[in-house]
Amino acid sequence: MRRTSLLAVSVAFLLALIPGTASAYPNPGTVTGATTIHDPTMIRTSAGRYLLYGTGGGLGHRASTDRIAFTAGGDAFSAKPGWWSSYATEAWAPDISYQGGKYLMYYAVSTFGSNKSAIGLATSSTGLPGSWSDQGTVYTSTTAGDYNAIDPNLFVDGDGKWWLSFGSWWTGLKMIQINPATGKQLSTNTTRYSIASRPTGTKAVEAPYVVKRNGYYYLFASYDTCCAGTGSTYKVKVGRATSVTGPYVDRNGVSMMNNGGTPVLESHGRYIGPGGQSIMNDSDGDLIVYHYYDGNDNGTPKLGINLLNWSSGWPVAY
Repeated sequence: MRRTSLLAVSVAFLLALIPGTASAYPNPGTVTGATTIHDPTMIRTSAGRYLLYGTGGGLGHRASTDRIAFTAGGDAFSAKPGWWSSYATEAWAPDISYQGGKYLMYYAVSTFGSNKSAIGLATSSTGLPGSWSDQGTVYTSTTAGDYNAIDPNLFVDGDGKWWLSFGSWWTGLKMIQINPATGKQLSTNTTRYSIASRPTGTKAVEAPYVVKRNGYYYLFASYDTCCAGTGSTYKVKVGRATSVTGPYVDRNGVSMMNNGGTPVLESHGRYIGPGGQSIMNDSDGDLIVYHYYDGNDNGTPKLGINLLNWSSGWPVAY
């Protein structure tokens, strides 16, 4: 991660609050090595090692000791679970966390543009490639439905309740309550909550990620078109709520159920279509971890990492 002086950070932060300035969308911090990836999710182990998984040739692994130099590892799964074949042959958009003494990974199995999809769960004692044990499906969607069971994110609230947000296009982002004992949907609450949508125009909202900061729940999401190289229009927006299930509103009070969302990252210069984001708390603050398409490298998808400043009540990348 690029280290910047306190003065430079302060200036960048103040400029970031001014709409239309170039510094509103900062360049990624320095990362090197195996940085080609989509939909990155990252965690820091108790030993201080960074484990990162993402979409690309399966659920690909990266590792780092300093958050700058990343090396490539194997796939999360040594063998593909048999049930995948009902939905696709590859998995997408992993979400890694550490809960109750073990690593959990939620992920999606689908084909691009289809809502015949499934969210799966795997567990591991180490979080390393090849160590993950399949726990089967968590939630599914079909072509007859109006939602899409992909891009999962687990949020564990301070009261011990678990929530899984997910979704893409169709009627937008959804959330269900999870049983901490099983990692699957809680049988006593089968409500599927709607937390963000675009009811008019494009339906392009996906990749939810929820955190709680300063008494508010914040919902990050990716908007517009992914995965088109330098033609990608992806961007990251955020809203906040006083309840985990919403309603989430942006800085101007517009509901995320009505195309609301305050920008966090957008294309600028060579850094095109940032999205597929996750949020990670590290020793020096919160990070937003994402992919972008490098306009100086034929649109290759690459890893981006920036710190977040919350002092305004809204996350500002720097």
